[in-house]
Formats: sequence, structure tokens, C-alpha cells
Amino acid sequence: MTPPETQTRMRAEIEQQPAALRATLDALLPRVSEVAALARDTRQVLFIARGTSDNAAVYGSYLAQVRAGRLATLASPSVATTYRARLDLNGVLAVALSQSGRTEEIVHTMTWAADCGARTMAITNGAGSPLAAQADLAFVTEAGVEQAVPATKTFTTQLAALAVLGLGLTADAEGAATSQTPVDQNELKNVPDEIERLLAAPGDLTPLIEGLAAVEGAVVSGRGYAYSAALELALKLKEACYLHAMGLSFADLLHGPIAVVDQRTPAVIMAADAGPTVEGAVALAERVTQSGAPAYGIGGGPELAAQCTYALPGPRLPEWLAPIGLIIAGQLLTEALARRLDLDPDHPRGLSKVTQTE
Repeated sequence: MTPPETQTRMRAEIEQQPAALRATLDALLPRVSEVAALARDTRQVLFIARGTSDNAAVYGSYLAQVRAGRLATLASPSVATTYRARLDLNGVLAVALSQSGRTEEIVHTMTWAADCGARTMAITNGAGSPLAAQADLAFVTEAGVEQAVPATKTFTTQLAALAVLGLGLTADAEGAATSQTPVDQNELKNVPDEIERLLAAPGDLTPLIEGLAAVEGAVVSGRGYAYSAALELALKLKEACYLHAMGLSFADLLHGPIAVVDQRTPAVIMAADAGPTVEGAVALAERVTQSGAPAYGIGGGPELAAQCTYALPGPRLPEWLAPIGLIIAGQLLTEALARRLDLDPDHPRGLSKVTQTE
């Protein structure tokens, strides 16, 4: 670990994540039935978010659709705040995510959704915030105060809260847990221990740091559940390292943007160690390296590592929970790369902790 005298706030908050996740799961797992009751008779989930929270919402969208069988979409807050359009949201569960709970655009959009007929749920780290106060149901994460501008523990606790939401969405019409729920809950309860292990043995970051320190841009790619982690890592590299990073799914990357991948624009490929997206990750890495460009892996097991220029180990978690561990490696990389570039990851230029959209 970084010596205390040189430790950034971002690094300290990265290391606080096992405790934050444990506290969040302890607080929220007993409330699965509340989600089931709120979501009963709804047919669709609408996620309302911006920035890092929007990346978390992508994870929630996959949980809702793949595991709970409900159509899920990401909201366009401008529909409510700029165009002031009216939509029929009866039968919709609107889930608003904001780490502070004080982003006015998100609060406004959630109240607009309620006025349009939706049931509302808030996921926030801000107890007593306007978002929490105005929602039908509020999940308050237990990340504690986050001082560094780049979100770390508030992001992973959002993912944990969304995992609990996913458990609630899989409840049957009577509100009783499905047969899979006890297994899923145990897998979720194991996450903090696995994050603790990953922080203690993240692998050698140096080759990846040096590779990214020598370039001005990178493509960060993932698919399925891992897509949220890829989007978040790309955002972190932009925020803290001023790298021109694009977050793309494998599929979108292959539809044209792969043309930008070359020796000066490496690909960072993120995947769970097992699951239906690993094959695509391996094929993408092989294509990138065969073109002469570097491919760096995060997760994906030995199959992805074998095709990459260099790879970091991923979390020992099932695919549906892997993004929580994959982004930990990304956070460690971002913080270390910022320091390698003589940048302050705690205070990126032009950014503040709470962003208000005009």
C-alpha cells in the first residue's frame, strides 16, 4: 500500500471500500422485500442519473433485464428539465441515482417521473438529501464522506445498492424471494472480502501505468455487465489523468471506432473471469495485438491474459458482481497513473464534488 505520508485522499478512499461495502450491504440487504413491494405490478425500470452515477445505472440496467426480465432504459433528464415533456410512466419504476442527492437536475427529473405516474426510488450517499426525502423508497449507501473529487467508494456502494435492487426485482408477484435469492445474497455478501483480497494483491500495475503514461488516448472496452466498469474507468482516466479515453462496448468498438486503436491508442479490455462475454474479449484482444497495438486486460481470466500485451487479475466474483471488483483495479490504475504524470488525483482541474447542470 502507499506509504501514509504520500497517500492521496483518492487512494485512502479506495482502500476504505471493503468497510463501506460491508456497511452498505448490512443496511440494505434486509430491505429486499421493500423493493419487491414497490416494484410489484411495474413492467419497466427507468434509471435517472448523470456522470459516474449514469455508469452505475448501466450496471443496473443489465441486472434488471438479464436477471429480473424487466425492460430497463436510461433516462434523458433533458426531456423533463429542458423540454418539459409529459410522458405516460404508469407501470414504471423510476430509480434516481446521485451520490450527493443534491444534484438539482436529478431531483427534478425524479419528481417529474412521479408526476407522470412512476413509482420512485432513490440511491444516494446523502442521508437527508432532497433526493432521498422525495422518493417513495430511499436506499442510502454507507460510503461515508468522500473527499477526493473522483468517485470511488460512492460508486462501488452504488453498485452494491443496485445489486440489492436486482434481488428485489427478481421477487415474485407475492413478494417472496425466488429460489435463487439465498444463493445470490450469499454471493453478494462475499463481495467485501473479495475486494479486500484484491486490494491486498492487485498485481503489478507498473507495465500498464508506463504504457498509458506514454500515450494521450486509449479505448476502454467491456460488454454486458462489465460495460459499466469500462465506462467508469474511461471517465476516471479523463477526470484524473486527462487522458482522451473512450468507453465503448465490444460491439460498438467493432462498428468503426476500432480504427483509432493503434500503437499510440491502446485498448484496455475489461471482463469477468467467466461468462458469455469472455470469448468476445479474447477475440478483441487478439485483433488489437495482431494490428500492432497494445492490448491491456483487466480480468477475463487466463484466456484474456494470453492474448494481451499485459493483463491484471480480475476479481473472483460471478459475472453479475464482477464490475464491483473490476473497477477497483481501474481505480488503483487511475490514481497511480495520475501520480506518475505529476497530477493531483484528488483535485482534477475544472471539477467539483457536486455538479449542477444548467
